[in-house]
Amino acid sequence: MPISRQCELLGMSRGVYYYVPRKTIDAKSKKLIDLVDEVYTKYPFFGTRQMCDYLNNIYILNIGRKKMRTIYGRLGLESLAPKPSLSKPNKQHKVYPYLLRGVNIARKNQVWSTDITYIRLTQGFVYLTAIIDWYSRYVLDWELSTSLDADFCIDTLVRVLRKNDKCEIFNTDQGAQFTCNNFIKPLLDHEILISMDGVGRALDNIFVERLWRSLKYECIYLQTLGTVDEAVNSIKEYFEFYNFERPHQSLAGKTPAMIYHGLKPERKIFVY
Repeated sequence: MPISRQCELLGMSRGVYYYVPRKTIDAKSKKLIDLVDEVYTKYPFFGTRQMCDYLNNIYILNIGRKKMRTIYGRLGLESLAPKPSLSKPNKQHKVYPYLLRGVNIARKNQVWSTDITYIRLTQGFVYLTAIIDWYSRYVLDWELSTSLDADFCIDTLVRVLRKNDKCEIFNTDQGAQFTCNNFIKPLLDHEILISMDGVGRALDNIFVERLWRSLKYECIYLQTLGTVDEAVNSIKEYFEFYNFERPHQSLAGKTPAMIYHGLKPERKIFVY
């Protein structure tokens, strides 16, 4: 079986298959990057200034904003609070307006959205993208990559459109991965309206931000992931749990799969 087909079945990019742990990050820098990721996940409204102040006060460090901007750029982070843009959009790409302010989300496949987050490994890191249905919180698909190139985001989108009903509105941030022609074209081909967060408005994509928080606190931070294969298996297991078993308070205690697919919970008999 070709490597590309094997990767498709496993939900991973070919870049992940050929992954070699990064040697350019020393242990001290890696530890700092992981710390920033943890603090940001807990306090996503921290910009680089607040993050520096917080770490310097709490952990007795001496980190400057220049270094913190580098870390934020490497992790693909930005504060949830309105601010000057810290993301890296491509100025040659078309940016679409935000369409969801005040919109009532009342049905599945009304709005999908996507984003990218950092997943730490013992000797490096990878990036995760996922597509989520806003109404049900159901994770439609996901993929890992060793770089922030757009390919893994495009591959995930194409798979979702191939195996699911299309949505009405697709929301992203203004990152270059989501504004490039190869990502936009499948949406336009399916006549899907495109919505993009305002500059410095990551809160506009809050459902994906909440997904990342749940994934990291309930899975990633509870274990040590040494290899990409371990990360793939762990995230796959977590998303199965998240979709089919984890109750959501916002869904009246139901699971995303119960809302998205109309599934009923599997009843088990408990014997005292």
